[in-house]
Amino acid sequence: MPYSWTPATTDSPDTLRLWPHRSLGPNGFVWFVGGTAVLIATPLMAVLATPIFWGLLPFLAAAMAALWWALHRSWADREIIEELVLSPDHITLTRTGPRKQHQKWEANPHWVRVNRHEAGGPVPHYLTLSGGPREVELGAFLTPEERMTLEWDLRQRLRALR
Repeated sequence: MPYSWTPATTDSPDTLRLWPHRSLGPNGFVWFVGGTAVLIATPLMAVLATPIFWGLLPFLAAAMAALWWALHRSWADREIIEELVLSPDHITLTRTGPRKQHQKWEANPHWVRVNRHEAGGPVPHYLTLSGGPREVELGAFLTPEERMTLEWDLRQRLRALR
């Protein structure tokens, strides 16, 4: 599951931390870019030391640079962390999005409700929290099954908090 709970202690409340799936880790990134570079360089060996080599080289280098940039940009766009802090008198949801965008939502736990929208949301089984000044989404990047599990878990913890 791409989320984890940090249980409450005497000096810190329950904390839920959510993050999106990352199918390509750092090692996979290196292997993929390296493998692609080898595959692109292989046909170049046939024209090594000819004028054709120098004609093809800038285009192949540009293709590698574009691939690296696209993967790096995709990685940066998936740097999303949602942190929900549950204390008996206060709930805070902080979302750190791509390129360090910050959003914060606060509410009284007594009034907070977990809503699951079967249809009509941007994703199936769309989860929202309501009870503060506005309704906010939670874990839109999770799979539908993970959102349903998170909904059940969050309802149990809110019930115990009250």
